Amino acid sequence: MGHDQEKEETPPATPVTVASSAVKDQEEEAWNHQKRTLVAELSQKLITGDLQAKIEAARDVRKVVMKSSGKTRSKFAAAGVIPPLVSMLSGPNLDARQASLLALLNLAVRNERNKVNIVTAGAVPPLVELLKLQNNGLRELATAAMLTLSAAAPNKSAIASSGAAPFLVQILSSGSVQGKVDAVNALHNLSTCKENSVPILDAKAVSPLINLLKECKKYSKFAEKTTALLESLSKSEEGRVAITETDGGILTLVETVEDGSLLSTQHAVGALLSLCESCREKYRDLILNEGAIPGLLRLTVEGTNIARERARTLLDLLRDTPQEKKLAPSVLEKFVYDIALRANGTDKVADTAKKLLKDMVQRSMQLSMNSIQHRAASRTPAETPSA
Repeated sequence: MGHDQEKEETPPATPVTVASSAVKDQEEEAWNHQKRTLVAELSQKLITGDLQAKIEAARDVRKVVMKSSGKTRSKFAAAGVIPPLVSMLSGPNLDARQASLLALLNLAVRNERNKVNIVTAGAVPPLVELLKLQNNGLRELATAAMLTLSAAAPNKSAIASSGAAPFLVQILSSGSVQGKVDAVNALHNLSTCKENSVPILDAKAVSPLINLLKECKKYSKFAEKTTALLESLSKSEEGRVAITETDGGILTLVETVEDGSLLSTQHAVGALLSLCESCREKYRDLILNEGAIPGLLRLTVEGTNIARERARTLLDLLRDTPQEKKLAPSVLEKFVYDIALRANGTDKVADTAKKLLKDMVQRSMQLSMNSIQHRAASRTPAETPSA
């Protein structure tokens, strides 16, 4: 019995295990002490050093932050490195600008407080100046900085009102692939700023956005943000004209309705609906000529609630066309059958197709009744037939 009890007891930690744990603790403490010392030294150089010392310190800040945890970013900020780094952004020395910009970018990543503190310290105006430079490297670093800083909600208003947007739009046409992606994401961040009553984009952004949407996968996150910006631009007459005048503008939106993700289809049909609602006579045929009907019919079944309603509304507008442009019943039935097959499979395809056709017929009848009532109400007494 005594032997059994001895076997069940947990063996004590061996001296080697205890020693190994103690060594680890000592090494970690030594490394933390080394980092604290390094943070203090680098912050001191940035605050009091000459220009060359500041450049070297900024480069070292970036290296240390890249290799460390998120706490190190906060420690550097607490040590006061952000204001001198922001000051370096405005100087004439390009090396100083680049070193400070890289350091600030790394301090801002995954740290909301640092993002806000960088903007509060005055980083936005010099970043806008960097966006104007012909130096592509600095210009694209500034674009990445605008993206990172605009991700923090408190920063959006300051950046949106800074005049950065037109220069970000230029990046859409002339930047590298990464620069274009960063510019779209930054502009999307700024477009969600509720405090900014003035639109951040004008019609000049339409053509590069359409071209980027042509080239990307329609179901990608990038397409979602690009179509969101295009939908926003479609709210103005200048934006709508730019969409129609850009080569393949409406076709690209139609293709996105057909092939996009739930969100990009919602934005794309929203842009097409804005066009048609603003002037059916002007835009209806342009949309019909790009073959929009199949994608819109599919969207009435497969889209988000918002996309479904938009698609139905747009179909109602497109349906009000001369007789020769209406879909033949057999063609319409085939479209509806294909949609039902995709949505529910072969088991329920007949029921789904019937319901969809019934819904479309009911909506068409309701529209016709509304039109008759409207015409009747608008007649003068003299025009009303006598009994």
